[in-house]
Amino acid sequence: MRRDEIAAGPADVERRDEVERRDEVERRDEIAAGLADVERRIAEACRAAGRDRGEVTLIAVTKTRPAEDVRILADLGVRDVGENRDQEAAPKAHELAALPLTWHFVGQLQTNKARSVAGYADVVHSVDRLRLAAALSKEAGRLGREIGCLVQVSLDDDPGRGGALPADVPALADEIAALGHVWLGGVMAVAPLGEDPGKAFARLREVAQAVQENHPRATMISAGMSDDLTEAVAHGATHVRIGTALLGRRKPFVR
Repeated sequence: MRRDEIAAGPADVERRDEVERRDEVERRDEIAAGLADVERRIAEACRAAGRDRGEVTLIAVTKTRPAEDVRILADLGVRDVGENRDQEAAPKAHELAALPLTWHFVGQLQTNKARSVAGYADVVHSVDRLRLAAALSKEAGRLGREIGCLVQVSLDDDPGRGGALPADVPALADEIAALGHVWLGGVMAVAPLGEDPGKAFARLREVAQAVQENHPRATMISAGMSDDLTEAVAHGATHVRIGTALLGRRKPFVR
């Protein structure tokens, strides 16, 4: 028994445990409801686009969320989890290593974080320069792993959001494909702020098709988040990255 439990007394501990159990049940119900709604939206988007639901993978973006939320998602059948900060993702992935999950790193990534990310990420969506790809290749080789790389495409002129210029993407894709211990998965992008996401994702699809001319197996198109997943699916997204619509508004990350 913990010291605080001794101080509180058995009745207080029992009440606290009951509250915690109730909170856990409520959180599971919240996540289950969010997942059902997101699944409905994806299915409707697929029907509208004349696509099969199985063509689109849901990536649950769990940044700022505790490991218990990921456990609930896994128990509900979610198998793909996305994180965008290594300092949150690394301990979470380690704690949940026994779960059958595919870990996607979806945020901007500094080269000096490649060693850590290579230890748990199965796919990195934000590769926008050869130096980063080479660092991931080196660390994956050191660990005996194979990591998927998506070329992040800049669909606007904001360098702060990361991404390679569309004209530079095919050459970067060629360079990544030539590296060892990584595999070229396709492309990723974020719709520009203030622009029709459908038009942006149409441009991304053109870039994806240009990459696939030389790399036909690089079929992944990671696009679409909570507010624009319908437009992304309409323009060929194979992976949608959903956080808020699935788990609610973000809260400060607490471990």
